[in-house]
Amino acid sequence: MRSIIIGTIIGIVCACRVWSQTGEIRGLVIDRAAGEPMAGATVMIESLTIGAITDADGHYQLQAPAGVHTLTIKFISYNTVVLTDVTVSAGKETEVNAAMDEALTGISEVTVYAVRKMHSEVALLSAMKSSALILSGVSAQQIAKTQDRDASEVIRRIPGISIVDNRFIIARGLAQRYNNVWINNNAVPSSEADSRAFSFDMIPSGQIDNIMIIKSPAPELPADFTGGFVKIATKNMPDVNALQVSYGLNLNSATHFTDFRHADGSATDRLGFDNGLRRLRSVVPGERFDANNATLTTDVTRNGFNNNWAIRSKRPAADQRFSLMLNRSVRTGPVQLGLVAALNHSYTHLTYHDMRNARFGVYNKQEDKPLYLYNYTDNQYAITAKTGAMLNLIALLPDNSRIELRNIFNQYGRDRYTHREGWQNISSLYNQQKDEYYYNSRGTYTGQLSGTHERAENSKLDWTIGYSYANKNQPDRRQVDLEEDTGGYGMNNIVRDFNRLNEHMYSAAANYHHTLRLGTLAPTLKAGLYAEYRTRRYDTRYFLYKLNPLNLPPGFEYLDVATEMMRPEYFDADKLFIADASNKTNNYAGTDLLACGYLAFNLPLGKFNIYAGVRYENNAMRLTNYTTLSTDATETLDYKQPDFFPSANVTYHFDKRHLLRFAFGKSINRQEFREVSPSTYYDFDLFSFVRGNKLLQPAYIQNLDLRYEIYPSSGELISLALFYKRFTNPIEWTYIDAGGSYTFTFENADKANNYGIELDLKKSLDFVGMPDFSLAFNGALIKSIVIFEHNSLEHNRPMQGQSPYLVNTGLFYQRGNLNAALMYNVIGKRIVGIGRSDNSQGGTIDNNVPDMYETPRHAVDLSASYKFGKHVELSAGIRDILMQPLTFKQYPEFIDEAGNVCRREQTTKEYRPGRHFSLTLKINL
Repeated sequence: MRSIIIGTIIGIVCACRVWSQTGEIRGLVIDRAAGEPMAGATVMIESLTIGAITDADGHYQLQAPAGVHTLTIKFISYNTVVLTDVTVSAGKETEVNAAMDEALTGISEVTVYAVRKMHSEVALLSAMKSSALILSGVSAQQIAKTQDRDASEVIRRIPGISIVDNRFIIARGLAQRYNNVWINNNAVPSSEADSRAFSFDMIPSGQIDNIMIIKSPAPELPADFTGGFVKIATKNMPDVNALQVSYGLNLNSATHFTDFRHADGSATDRLGFDNGLRRLRSVVPGERFDANNATLTTDVTRNGFNNNWAIRSKRPAADQRFSLMLNRSVRTGPVQLGLVAALNHSYTHLTYHDMRNARFGVYNKQEDKPLYLYNYTDNQYAITAKTGAMLNLIALLPDNSRIELRNIFNQYGRDRYTHREGWQNISSLYNQQKDEYYYNSRGTYTGQLSGTHERAENSKLDWTIGYSYANKNQPDRRQVDLEEDTGGYGMNNIVRDFNRLNEHMYSAAANYHHTLRLGTLAPTLKAGLYAEYRTRRYDTRYFLYKLNPLNLPPGFEYLDVATEMMRPEYFDADKLFIADASNKTNNYAGTDLLACGYLAFNLPLGKFNIYAGVRYENNAMRLTNYTTLSTDATETLDYKQPDFFPSANVTYHFDKRHLLRFAFGKSINRQEFREVSPSTYYDFDLFSFVRGNKLLQPAYIQNLDLRYEIYPSSGELISLALFYKRFTNPIEWTYIDAGGSYTFTFENADKANNYGIELDLKKSLDFVGMPDFSLAFNGALIKSIVIFEHNSLEHNRPMQGQSPYLVNTGLFYQRGNLNAALMYNVIGKRIVGIGRSDNSQGGTIDNNVPDMYETPRHAVDLSASYKFGKHVELSAGIRDILMQPLTFKQYPEFIDEAGNVCRREQTTKEYRPGRHFSLTLKINL
């Protein structure tokens, strides 16, 4: 890394010294047939290995020594253009424009490892067209039009994708556990403690060059994905030297300039992490301590924690977002060096007022009304801070080699306070008040050193060495439970817990491609190796408050906790004191070693292209659990799966614009550390515990895909896809009912089927006389069924998280310096909480607990931007114009006295997120 940085500095100095002896070539590259700009085309002076990439509008510029040169212009699936006798004068500009024609011959396979810069829609669609795999994607150019703020908002524009909890993806109706995420060809660890999931809200959109989702298995890809294999590529070799500064203001109609309640935070909360304010102090023993030690108990109660419980109020003004991006590309001798660096920061507020939060038991058919087990109203206030940094260094070497060092770091912190009022009615009725003080931070780093070497026209070697790190820190979550009795609302339970997750991932990969010449055939043989090693450690501490009423004032338990009860004069081992209730069985450590290899071939046969192969994966996961409350006794669980995964992707080219794809392959969904650990965690939002299942088995999936694609012109696409997936032992999220108190866990169903149809459309509206408008539409119809064994408490149902339909559409306008977009999104109702069926002998639907569904919600967004010259751009947007509530419902059924089946509706959760307004100023220097 040091040598690359030094080389970059030397290159900048050398470039400055020779500036006076060079001139500039600039121009426009267009598609001759369509008359549209070609974004992502390569313009080179090959004799000097000097080049540039056309931008989103087809323009390029490059510096060259004074003299006469030959320009070579290339683009995937287009005929190469060679322009001779281009004269460059020192200190002057030379304009050279070009028109390109699509190649009429068959298109050779281009895998995801070989795609060129795809920051523009034209380049991305061209790469999709040329790829041997079934994939979809979104480019930086499209992101700029929508003004999406992070990867979670970006990725939902892709066909078949929806978002859960504003950060997890559902791909083709399959929950986040069935998807895999890589950043810059490098695996990333899970950012969640309780599931295998990647939080897409952690990646700012400004760092993204493109997002591709591969939907068909392939030998060079990990087998542990079924819905989608997500590849996020960050900014690459810059087109031009630039410095971009962006500053934005954001308002939410439900949050800003209204009362906002919060606890005091640390000085570094604005950066996304706690500086130690919420940590356990050194006086707290590292192991569980005995409350019978009065001296230690008093000391820990007084000095072991942050004892500021005050809740304050403010009226937040506009939220702020800031980003800085630096692009530099210089040449030193025959080597071209590139640098892309970025910083970003945001600090936002969000309030959910009067959130309904309920749980129901079996429907009361006698009185024909819902039977509430819990009925709460929540007011929730959250402050979110995000800080990110990116540093990518690229070196283009004269022997057709490329070396890259990519680094991306993102820190996320959320400080949330929830006040809950309502009642619980399980064994009897209890009126309750609850408060949760919750701080959660997540940090991720992904870095890799990679190289691509094309030593000959028919062979290529690429390699990657990567390291990733993720942590989740939840320090000092405090929960206050008060119940009403004859004296009023009194202390029922006050607890505080600490959780920390650390995960490290090391990976290495190498791929070799060699094309043979066998008469008229030109098959490509491919082979590769991949190894990945993960370590994870999860640690918890849990404390609760106890009191001795004999040594406390009368009615002490009814005092206000924040202002009156938690005072130093009451902290004592024989008054109000802390007890260590930590349980070592909630801690675990794990390692996972994945070793892979593959062999494949790509065979062009006239209009056919066949890409097939087999992948071998040997996965060995080991989990170490504590088996007792406080001792070091442990047990080790081993999970080993050596498997072969065959796959094939066949493409038929009717002509240069129409093609048909067929793919099939086997994939796997492995159990994760948390899912097999007996660790137990209380989820305040679910008012339930979550624990693992050590008997969980991996799921195996057979995948079939069929897709027809039409490319009317450059930058346009129409595709229609069918898919089918058959699961054996699918892993599902379920719960155990203990008289109204739930414990959520994981279990294997018997089998499942998932199938659907997807439509993707990107089209200019010039054919209807609207040349400045374009339309983007994608929709999906999806159906699934999970089948359980007869003795299961579960019932056959759709897969959790699967929507029967998804619709994303956008109308875009571009004329001169003005861009505008109107976007619409809706998803069909999907199961977010599973129910229970009465499968006992003589049981009826009267005793069933129905599934909980998230109901459809129509979202409309409007954005516009205007460029003032070359350097200033102002953009504005309104997100969620309709501001419809987010609603979760159950649909209980029962049989009335006449024998008719009756269906009812009951709302379990509902709130309004508010309408978002944004204004952003960008300055390009």
